Amino acid sequence: MIVEIRLPEISENVDAGDVVKVLVGAGDRVEVDQSLIELETEKAVFEVPSTAAGVISEVPVKPGDSVKVGDVIARVDTEAGAAVTAKETAKQPAAGTKTAQDSSASGGAKPAPAARPPVRPEPVEDDADAGTEKLRGAVVAVAQEQGAPVPASPTVRRLARELGIEIHRVGGSGPGGRITSEDVHKFAKSIISGAASSTSTPASPARSLPDFARFGEFERTPMSKVRQLTSHNLAAAWNTIPHVTQHDEADITSLDAARQRYAARVEAAGGKLTMTSILVKVCASALKKFPDFNASIDAGRNEIIHKRYVNIGIAVDTDRGLLVPVVRDADRKNIAQLSADVTQLADKARHKKIMPDEMEGGNFTISNLGGIGGVGFTPIVNWPEVAILGVSRASMKPVYVAGDRFEPRLVLPLSLSYDHRLIDGAAAARFLRWV
Repeated sequence: MIVEIRLPEISENVDAGDVVKVLVGAGDRVEVDQSLIELETEKAVFEVPSTAAGVISEVPVKPGDSVKVGDVIARVDTEAGAAVTAKETAKQPAAGTKTAQDSSASGGAKPAPAARPPVRPEPVEDDADAGTEKLRGAVVAVAQEQGAPVPASPTVRRLARELGIEIHRVGGSGPGGRITSEDVHKFAKSIISGAASSTSTPASPARSLPDFARFGEFERTPMSKVRQLTSHNLAAAWNTIPHVTQHDEADITSLDAARQRYAARVEAAGGKLTMTSILVKVCASALKKFPDFNASIDAGRNEIIHKRYVNIGIAVDTDRGLLVPVVRDADRKNIAQLSADVTQLADKARHKKIMPDEMEGGNFTISNLGGIGGVGFTPIVNWPEVAILGVSRASMKPVYVAGDRFEPRLVLPLSLSYDHRLIDGAAAARFLRWV
């Protein structure tokens, strides 16, 4: 029986992606949960597993293809897979039984071939359904809605509800006027900028580049989905948010000594005790004490949205660009738990295992460049958040202490960028001093 493996629902606002790599070919045997393709969306690169076991009969996609949710990415012959297994089993001689060669060598009669064991049909549909549900259980489940008054998928309608947008006000750019997630995002950004209208606001035309061939040789390289999204989002955030960056330094001499003292204990618990994981805990407490930093601005309604949960994004440098997985409920976890979460999320981001929903819902972001270097920088706020903490490399400095003397102390540079529409300089200074 041929089972079609289709691209499942990925996330609530992701409905397509580009095939980066095909991991199987026709004739290959696959098991349930074995990776078939490597897919790149606007938010992440990850592997899509099979929901059925058998032999690959066809892979209708190739690297560079764009596939949508519901598209067939592979066809699996489950009966061929069962036959291969049965054939391999039949080839194995039973324990204590002579083979044909053994009998001939001993002068005995050639035994009749063993009867082929019956092949039990595999519950293909059940396996496929279970595999699909398992994959969907790792991402956001989208309820099927009936009687939609506008041409938009359930995923897009849910996105609009979560952003507080009346979807019938959004103009659709898809076939037949269908509303896409990109239309909703553009409309949301137009509201933030105070220029909302009854249809989506078209993007400003890009400025024409000069003719580089006049000056020498050059080559063009297409931007990855991750880089495209990063470019789009950061440009929108920079144009929307009036940024201010507050700089300060923290004496972490005693803290670093404690980090080294407890590192082995945390590592035994499955994490790595780093300055980043410690800062997640510190910032989670700071967000509870300074609720305006754990908020978003609804410019369309002139309202401030204060969140009662604390999710913190961690900027991770990968070979595909900057990804920001989110540590959820950071205020409810201890240092060991947070260290394990940060280690696991960073590892998944770097090894293309991170799912799109694991990079959503952040309230505040930490970007630590200390492992690379630098004495300070001005990070861009990750909209719709209102603040981001930049961390640079710690260094030993002479610090004046009581008794008219200087001591060598380990000092950590901190840079806090914030949305000046909500946060004033004095509040930012108090927040950073508290940290």
